[in-house]
Order: sequence, then C-alpha cells, then structure tokens
Amino acid sequence: MSKLYFRYGAMNSGKSTNLLQVAHNYEERGMKVIIIKPMTDTKGGEMLVSRLGVSRKADYLVHKEDNIYDWVEKWMKANGELHCLLVDEVQFLKAYHIDQLFEIACRLDIPVICYGLRTDFRMEGFEGSARLLLMAHSIEELKTICKCGKKAMLNGRKINGKFVFEGDQVAIESVGSVEYEALCPKCYYRYREEAGK
Repeated sequence: MSKLYFRYGAMNSGKSTNLLQVAHNYEERGMKVIIIKPMTDTKGGEMLVSRLGVSRKADYLVHKEDNIYDWVEKWMKANGELHCLLVDEVQFLKAYHIDQLFEIACRLDIPVICYGLRTDFRMEGFEGSARLLLMAHSIEELKTICKCGKKAMLNGRKINGKFVFEGDQVAIESVGSVEYEALCPKCYYRYREEAGK
C-alpha cells in the first residue's frame, strides 16, 4: 500500500523546490506525476514557483467543491498509470480533500506527497494541515532558519514592511504589499510585543 506524506515547514523552507525535485526524479525514470494545488493559492496563478527560479504549471487547480479522488480516477482512465500525486500549498485544502488524498494512497495505491505550512502567522492551524497531521502515514519537517540564525518554526506576516498579528488567515498579495518571513519563536514574540500584541 502506498502512503500519504505531509512535508511541512515554515515559509522559505524549500517546500516547492523539494516538490519540483521529486517530480523531476519520477519523470527522469519515465514515471507519470500529477501536480495539484488549491485555487486559493493565487500566487503564481497556475504556476508553482520556487524561490530558486524553477517553475512549472500545475496539472490541476483544486476548487473547494472538487472531489480529488474522482478526478484522479478519471485522469487514470484517460492517461493510464499514475506513479505519484504531488500537492503544493496543501494547507489551503479542506479536511474532506485530505480524506480524498488518503483514499487515493490507500485504495488506488498511489503515493501522495503533500507540501505546506502547519500554522499561519497567528500560530493557528490550517484546516488542511490539521487533518493531515491526523491522517498522514508519514510527517516530515523541512527546516529553515530565522534571520537570527536559529531554527524557524513560525511564519510572520508583513504588510507594507511591518509585522502584523491580526487579520484573515489567507491574504496572498491582496492588501498592500504582503510578505511572509520565517521566524524562530523568540523573534516572533519580540516582533509581536513590538507591535503591541
């Protein structure tokens, strides 16, 4: 039986780069890979974009009403065997989407490797990530560092260059200049205190 994998990390920990490398490794061996991402992730449009400059078009953008299991079954009927399903920005999927990914791994015997954030800029969980932490066969942290040099575990949101600690969970380039920065807990709390929170 294949497995459902969750590879999580703070911002800029190389999640998209890792996903694209995995896709390359499969395809280099003549195997078929599908890359999907949620429509909620508007950054890059249909493209997966790595900070290293590597990009690739997603094969499928998941809408909140979509059934990923049904879509993969239809794809296989039209295209034949599928060797791996890769999911970028998985935190934006719904819990029922994660259950569908689990079903793909278990019933269709296709490895499903998901990449995403565990928590948002308020240290709150995402629906997709929370379900993955319960359902994934394998959970792996992709590590990065804070600008102070310590291990980054948290994500800071900056709007127009200033850290903010309130607001909607999803704000991808929607209000002002939105940026995210990986932070260690010590720096996160320091910036939060400086912001008066």
